[in-house]
Amino acid sequence: MKSQNIKKNPEFLEYVLKLNEGNSLLEALQLSLKQIEDLDISHLNRIGLKSYERDKWTINKILQHLIDWERIWCFRAIIFARNEGSIPDAYDQETMGKNSNADELSIEQLVNELLITRQSTIMMFESFSDKILNMSCVFFEYEMPLYTMGLTIAAHQIHHFNVIKEKYLPLAD
Repeated sequence: MKSQNIKKNPEFLEYVLKLNEGNSLLEALQLSLKQIEDLDISHLNRIGLKSYERDKWTINKILQHLIDWERIWCFRAIIFARNEGSIPDAYDQETMGKNSNADELSIEQLVNELLITRQSTIMMFESFSDKILNMSCVFFEYEMPLYTMGLTIAAHQIHHFNVIKEKYLPLAD
């Protein structure tokens, strides 16, 4: 990819920073862990496999989506942290969602898996030196420091938890 096609600090990064409210990487990840721990599982279970609109994901699929994409961002972070050099491919979230078996899993299973995944993510980012966290990463048409991948994970969860709060929680009534 030609360097003139690479966008430094892409627009979505502004949204990521806004959602994280100026928190540092580790603060953002710890806060996101607390949000997972604070989920009202019984309320989510009352919603079941409902969705607020035709062709929208269930809460189960949203949780699986968060798990899957966290793992993808962690994979990308490791590729860059270890200076492997390849640019990770793009992935289609709709294809992944369609092919998940999330609706066959319980909310408890998915929340537990998200908790464990987040704990592992925190440990990975804690293991990176400042030099690694600040290294420039180029993939697709974007360039950004490695630590923003961790902020993206936290912001992605905030975004989807906001959707659950606004559009799904009323379905339990």
